[in-house]
Amino acid sequence: MLSAGIVGLPNVGKSTLFNAVTKTQKAQAANYPFCTIDPNVGVVTVPDPRLQALSNLSHSKKIVPAAIEFVDIAGLVKGASAGEGLGNQFLSHIREVNAIVQVVRCFEDADIHHVAGSVDPVRDIEVINTELILADLAAVQKRADRQTKAARSGDKAAKAEIAVCEKLIPHLDAGKPATTLPLSDEEAKIMREFFLLSGKPTIFACNVAEADLANVVAIVEAAKDNEGVKPSENVELTPTARYVQAVQDYARSHFGTEAVVISAQIESELATLAAEEAAEYLAGIGVASSGVDALIRAVYHLLGLRTYLTTGEQETRAWTIRAGDKAPAAAGVIHTDFERGFIAAETVHFDDLISLGSHAKAREAGKLRIEGKEYVVKDGDVMEFRFNV
Repeated sequence: MLSAGIVGLPNVGKSTLFNAVTKTQKAQAANYPFCTIDPNVGVVTVPDPRLQALSNLSHSKKIVPAAIEFVDIAGLVKGASAGEGLGNQFLSHIREVNAIVQVVRCFEDADIHHVAGSVDPVRDIEVINTELILADLAAVQKRADRQTKAARSGDKAAKAEIAVCEKLIPHLDAGKPATTLPLSDEEAKIMREFFLLSGKPTIFACNVAEADLANVVAIVEAAKDNEGVKPSENVELTPTARYVQAVQDYARSHFGTEAVVISAQIESELATLAAEEAAEYLAGIGVASSGVDALIRAVYHLLGLRTYLTTGEQETRAWTIRAGDKAPAAAGVIHTDFERGFIAAETVHFDDLISLGSHAKAREAGKLRIEGKEYVVKDGDVMEFRFNV
């Protein structure tokens, strides 16, 4: 199972967010640095309203959602790449995950200590990224030195590695994460073998206070409606909204990624409520849906994962595949025999199936297709496989 590590400075809400995402109290959340030492690990189901709609259609006895793993990693501090604050240990925990959720404090609270003494989200991001990049720079330089002798003797693989290192070193030295270095497909494949910290796909989580959540969400949504990245000039920005806007701008310009808005404290409270109570709570503070649900879905896609669906009387299930997988590989997720003996896939997209009301009507409308071995499965395809072993 692929995993995402929750990282950030101490006291930014990482453990509180982990508890909310996993709906547990596994992670200790306290108002002092390094209250987390060993990483906490939790399996998280991916929210997908399509499952209930399909289950209603098929009268399924149970629903099985997709799942990913989240890891709560202790806070990093300036100097972590040189061992500060148990940095080497914490960096090794980041190295083991497949993607990074960087939690950024976007709220003022005099009662919650900030390791730098003040709230500045972009500065905090740069502290974390500098440590990841410095650790990567040392690792790449060491790798290049190690491969030099083999390259001189004519080893083609060693030469290819050194060529990638020679591109990476000045890029990292300029303070840029490995994930933003333009590489060919072959070079990118080589770089993946380096397991670089700054080469992991990253998403940012702007942690805001409960009182600010509705206002910030409204401003973010207004900016989307205007097809821009900033709210219109006549909208008065609160300090928190300015923090969030700064993080979103930074995420786009430096990482080519997104920043989602969450309130870890609200989410940890929602985790203890039944679905109806949670919906009432959100409505009461003027928010339509849970930020954690949006974060989990965003991380799922960040990991390069997609979902196809199966449905019947016994169960409706979400199956996890990688983006770009073809039908036989998707069939193999259910059972290796399905892939080995693959003949065809009876396929209809979720939207078409729900709008038409049944497989029979989808077939009549020409929306139910028979796809072969070269078909690239799309997120939301509802599939049934034909195979013979």
